[in-house]
Amino acid sequence: MLYGRYEHTVDAKNRVFVPAKYKEVLGSSFKLTCNGFTNCIMLYSEREWERFEAKIADLPTLEFENFIRQVYSNTVDVQIDSQGRFVIPQFLKEQVGIEKNVLFMGVGTHIEIWSQEAYQEKQKTVDMEETKKLMIQMKF
Repeated sequence: MLYGRYEHTVDAKNRVFVPAKYKEVLGSSFKLTCNGFTNCIMLYSEREWERFEAKIADLPTLEFENFIRQVYSNTVDVQIDSQGRFVIPQFLKEQVGIEKNVLFMGVGTHIEIWSQEAYQEKQKTVDMEETKKLMIQMKF
């Protein structure tokens, strides 16, 4: 289970450090993707990516062709370098508006990478009353 929130900076060569807490779960290689519908990059371990792909394989192709195309055309393999960094491809950075400051967020099965500014804007639209109702339903 991936959880927590970590702030990092992307350097001039589009490299960013993997938060230490996530390294053991991710291993040395993983997948980055952007589905085009959220304003973040999603990072999957190889194991979780295989589970995700199995779900995609079960989708009716004609109904989900745009979704499938969006996911696969925006997915890249990533390797961690000897210093614990990986490169975020420029096209993914541009899609989600990442410039320098990023926020890594564990969301259970994967990690979301947000521009700090984009995440702050997203939080302004969160309906806290609705969130509170859901938490009460869950007995959280």
